[in-house]
Amino acid sequence: MILPSSSVTTLARLIPSFVSKKTSTSAIHRLLHSSSKRSNANGSSGAVKTAPTPPSGSGGGVLTGILAAGAGFAVGSNIEEIKGVIGIKGANASPKVDETSELFAKYFPRNIVLLFGPPGAGKGTHAPLIVETLGLPQLSTGDMLRAAVGAGTDVGKRAEAVMKAGGLVSDDIVIGIIKDRITEKDCRHGFILDGFPRTLAQTRALDKMLVEEGASVTSVIDFSIPDKVLEERITGRWIHKSSGRSYHAKFAPPKSMDASKGPLPENMKDDETDEPLIQRPDDTAQALGKRLRGYHKETVPILKHYIPNGVVKTVNANQKMDIVSAEVMTALSRAGGKK
Repeated sequence: MILPSSSVTTLARLIPSFVSKKTSTSAIHRLLHSSSKRSNANGSSGAVKTAPTPPSGSGGGVLTGILAAGAGFAVGSNIEEIKGVIGIKGANASPKVDETSELFAKYFPRNIVLLFGPPGAGKGTHAPLIVETLGLPQLSTGDMLRAAVGAGTDVGKRAEAVMKAGGLVSDDIVIGIIKDRITEKDCRHGFILDGFPRTLAQTRALDKMLVEEGASVTSVIDFSIPDKVLEERITGRWIHKSSGRSYHAKFAPPKSMDASKGPLPENMKDDETDEPLIQRPDDTAQALGKRLRGYHKETVPILKHYIPNGVVKTVNANQKMDIVSAEVMTALSRAGGKK
């Protein structure tokens, strides 16, 4: 496609991976314009040719097409070469692509995104969009812990010993696992942390670890939603244990539910098997109340910690999914969202 020059600045602001308070948008602006001469040579005066966005699941996301222009790719370029721009190597990646990717990894700050939100706020729903758009991996402490133990790394062995003894894995072990994980190539331009940090102590430990490599958290997305709405969302959930099919007493009730009586164990049955549905122990009003109190107590100090850095953006998660998605993208852009 042909991208008008007037849109370049807007796109530059959509690449927080390579923009920080120390890096002006003009740097990215020049990068995007770097292929304009090549485009002009092809007769498209004043426009930048961008490569097509790879299909969903290819790992590059929208960012791939934008960066491709900066690396000098034209429409129809080999997709493996384009993916190489953001560090996704393939058999056809050229030395030029590798060099460009290395330059981005070496000289531009990493985009480090933290996702916060109470249970049921929709982080899990919107995280894949963020991953696809930014082309960054989403890191879960649970997954990283299991991988480290399975790989037999030094920090993984420490974690395994603690767990076998019935203890809780300490913050320094978790930080060590994250430190090891983010040295892998898919994190060269940044990463997304979901579910960590959970306490102010973990937050400070994470900051210290990042400072050691000259990095810092660049975006904190806070999915905000009233507790009363969450109670309705979560306490209405019912599942079919063997299949994992889920229902909701208000938004997606099973055919067996009598609306006049409301959800009861005897009338909540799976549509396909007619087997009883169950509620998770954590999906009761009492359990949810406890989880929400803990979340607010732990999370508010973390958000306050990052607010002075200008990186906290609040998204109203009590809206239709497409509207929330749009707010998430605005929050991740350099223009930002509500603070």
